[in-house]
Amino acid sequence: MDIGVFIPIGNNGWLISKTSPQYKPSFDLNKEIVLKAESYGLDFALSMIKLRGFGGETEFWDYNLESFTLMAGLAAVTSKIQLYATAPTLVLPPAIMARMATTIDSISNGRFGVNLVTGWQRPEYSQMGMWPGDQFFGNRYEYLEEYITVVKELWETGQSDFKGEHFQMDDCRMLPKPSRDIPIICAGQSAAGMAFSAKHADYNFCFGKGVNTPTAFAPTAERLIEAADQAGRKVDSAVLIMVIADETDDKAMAKWQLYKDGKDQTALDWMTEQGAADKTSGKDTNVRDMTNPTSAVNLNMGTLVGSYASVAAMLDEIATVPGCGGVLLTFDDFLKGMDDFGTKIQPLMKSREHVVSAAGAA
Repeated sequence: MDIGVFIPIGNNGWLISKTSPQYKPSFDLNKEIVLKAESYGLDFALSMIKLRGFGGETEFWDYNLESFTLMAGLAAVTSKIQLYATAPTLVLPPAIMARMATTIDSISNGRFGVNLVTGWQRPEYSQMGMWPGDQFFGNRYEYLEEYITVVKELWETGQSDFKGEHFQMDDCRMLPKPSRDIPIICAGQSAAGMAFSAKHADYNFCFGKGVNTPTAFAPTAERLIEAADQAGRKVDSAVLIMVIADETDDKAMAKWQLYKDGKDQTALDWMTEQGAADKTSGKDTNVRDMTNPTSAVNLNMGTLVGSYASVAAMLDEIATVPGCGGVLLTFDDFLKGMDDFGTKIQPLMKSREHVVSAAGAA
């Protein structure tokens, strides 16, 4: 099972709390995290894109770097780890994205991939005058289908004359072509999102569910298997998980309780309001479903809370879910979390014995 890190491109990572670690994003912070990940044998690092935050007392995600330029910088200072940037497809034309990805493919010597997002938070785009109207909630995957068609034509042939409802290419040219087939990641959970991932993606991200319920995402992974079978392809799920670990279960749980007690309710209310604006397409991610008050503080992602041994055992459980090809990790404290994972958790994981053995032989 591959392990990746969802690097903190936005302030305070993924904890919407006044009592969690407070920090602003920077290149130096993300470089240190990714270099640690590479040294511990993690397989990939991914950065999101967020163009407007949720506000509140913590100004949650009001501070954000840009994904492609960040990953280009990280590509230049790493040598082994796979890197993924996120493309906001509503505002980044496919021909430009294809060329940017090809450039980072060159910088990284073939270690780059792209995460495609359609956009669910209307103010991210309306603030720039680039929201096409709420009908977009209903046709976002038709838009994305045309988008990836243009991109793949350019990557594969260097030319596109595609004519569709959303994009019309006129002998569009792009050289050089990338050094390999650039992998695609999506995170669609609706029926349309799953169908798109089954047809075009190499991985589909899904959200873990609940606290210390590591295999709760299994039904979502099963849905992807069924969709991929219908498309005649194999597409793995990669589950998003937050790790809050300490020397003992009680110490880790105390930190989790502290974060929940300090939740930034104003920021949470903003996110709930924006998520509710989409009434047509079905929920694409459970980020927008904040009905569970026990874990709203970290966007309702699956959370593993416990001792290093307990977390290692729960991560090994994740590896047993059919169709699960990877885990994308976040931490409450990223620098300490990466060190704790690399030195205290991963060495206890049966599913990562190959990485530990390779490190010992080096």
